[in-house]
Amino acid sequence: MTIQRMDNVGIVVDDLDAAVAFFVELGMAVEGRAPIEGPWADQTVGLTGIRSEIAVLVTPDGHGRLELAEYLEPVASEMSPPNPPPNTVGLHRVMFAVDDVDDTVARLRGHGAELLGEIADYEDVYRLCYLRGPAGIIVALAERLG
Repeated sequence: MTIQRMDNVGIVVDDLDAAVAFFVELGMAVEGRAPIEGPWADQTVGLTGIRSEIAVLVTPDGHGRLELAEYLEPVASEMSPPNPPPNTVGLHRVMFAVDDVDDTVARLRGHGAELLGEIADYEDVYRLCYLRGPAGIIVALAERLG
């Protein structure tokens, strides 16, 4: 038996509204939002007394999804160290193809995004950058050139 597809990437955030606004500005759409709690949630995640809210966002092509979760109980633990560098073991980053890297970065800065380095061109193929978004999430952007 093989997998059918990758359904979504889940990311825990400390401010769901701010994270949703960031990814909506990037071009994703909110597919749904719901409270999550109860025995089935505890059982699935392996925590006791879960009370959280999630938002599922979808890319314009309908194929990519992010599930953002804010844990109200038990309170989410902080990342240590805060804002780890891109070479930290674990989830590295989420990358999105965009029409215009410069414009996208400018719009996301209004939501607190900060470039980790600079916007760079890879040969004559891509314009790329890494930026840090809500909850320390590293978001990579790629614009196809030519």
